[in-house]
Amino acid sequence: MTTEPISERNLYIIIFLNSIYPMGKDLKTFLSSKIQSCHFKRNEIICRAGEKCNRLYFLKEGMVRGFFKSGDSEITTWIDSENEVFTSITGFFRNKVANEYIQSIEDTYCDYLEYQDYQYCVNHFPEMNHIGRIMLEEYYMLSEHRVYLARIPNAANRLNYFIEHSKNQITERIPKKYLASFLSMRPETLSRLLSKYSPN
Repeated sequence: MTTEPISERNLYIIIFLNSIYPMGKDLKTFLSSKIQSCHFKRNEIICRAGEKCNRLYFLKEGMVRGFFKSGDSEITTWIDSENEVFTSITGFFRNKVANEYIQSIEDTYCDYLEYQDYQYCVNHFPEMNHIGRIMLEEYYMLSEHRVYLARIPNAANRLNYFIEHSKNQITERIPKKYLASFLSMRPETLSRLLSKYSPN
């Protein structure tokens, strides 16, 4: 990870958070002094299972995935891209060690807030509680989406559902081995289905 220059580093995430719920001047000032920016190279590990993930990241550009290891295999559990927030949910919000790995799968640029600064915001700025609640609601909606996706028994239907409920052109950006893992199918199956896929 490399830290980015200070100039205008905080503007993007403050605009994003303010769009979730209007922030007061004091909260904006505090965040401007605490939010940092960073860059992860492609395939860089951001957090390892068993480590504490004490940062809440806002993804400005790039893509990341969460995964766990099962023997020699890596099982991708989620994939995030621009304008999304990511962290280890259990690790960050419970201040415990992470259960999964987080890895950049493109050159990735983020803003982040440290755990202690997030807790200060929650305890001292009421609007941060509203923002946190709305962010968690969004997370649970995405979690419900992933659970539903995992229950679709047919590989072709899982791919169709994923494409129909994802951002435009996101499928082309995700390395096929990670997308196949996320969709619980072999890479050969995914390649075959993609070659036949035609949107409605």
